[in-house]
Amino acid sequence: MIRSMTGFARRESAADFGTLIWEVRSVNHRYMEIALRVPEELRAAEAEFRATIQKAVRRGKVDAVLQWRPPGDRRVSLEINESLLDALITRAQAVSMRATAHGGSLTPPTPLDLLRWPGVLADGAQHDVEQLQVAAGESLERALAALDEARLSEGGRITVMIESRSGQIAAIVTALRERLPDIRQRIRARLEDRLASLTLATEPNRDRLEQELSLALSKMDVDEELDRLSSHIAEVAKALQANEPAGRRLDFLMQEFNREANTLSSKSQDGETTRAAVDMKVLIEQMREQVQNIE
Repeated sequence: MIRSMTGFARRESAADFGTLIWEVRSVNHRYMEIALRVPEELRAAEAEFRATIQKAVRRGKVDAVLQWRPPGDRRVSLEINESLLDALITRAQAVSMRATAHGGSLTPPTPLDLLRWPGVLADGAQHDVEQLQVAAGESLERALAALDEARLSEGGRITVMIESRSGQIAAIVTALRERLPDIRQRIRARLEDRLASLTLATEPNRDRLEQELSLALSKMDVDEELDRLSSHIAEVAKALQANEPAGRRLDFLMQEFNREANTLSSKSQDGETTRAAVDMKVLIEQMREQVQNIE
């Protein structure tokens, strides 16, 4: 099944410890990238949260934010890590003195600046951190499941669009293939007319002339390009039904589609084939834009 790299999910869980809210969004990205923000109390579980996300998402840029709201009736008790605060003040004074010795000056930190330093100010209320981590991990898994549903839903829409465009390219290939005998005949007639218009001193060698005509026709023939286009169409269908990420493979196939369409255009000897090549390029570009969003 095709998954889009774009999705959003929000899951909220409440218990005695308060309320946990996960918001997870993903967008397209060439590789896998995770941006994670969690409360200070749950920093120890950050590596575990990252591993959970990596199991659920194979490709894309994922932003995951966890909010924790303690119970409203809980008594708030703020405690100061006095040893850390003393160390900060001592270091700040030392830096200020060194700056002064070198002819400079620094604005001393305010009490609020010191309290904002990570770890200086803590909630003195007692929490069951282990219980909180377990609950946060379970809530994250539910959020990622919802994200996967959103990505699958968007992937289904993209699949329908690509299948439609791929089918239109297949129809163009079929129409061109049916016209190949007529195209070859017209090219041959055109070459023979040009030869007949030349004034030659001697009668041309018919065998050699036939060889040259065959060579010229082969250079203008698009049968191989049509065969490769048909092969790419089949590969696209196979990739869309695979049970693994297909974005990179489909992106490569779009490049191959473009290569054959360009060759088809350069070999074109009539207006209909040129128009068909242009229509094909438009369809390929529409598919390519959607493929950029596939995991």
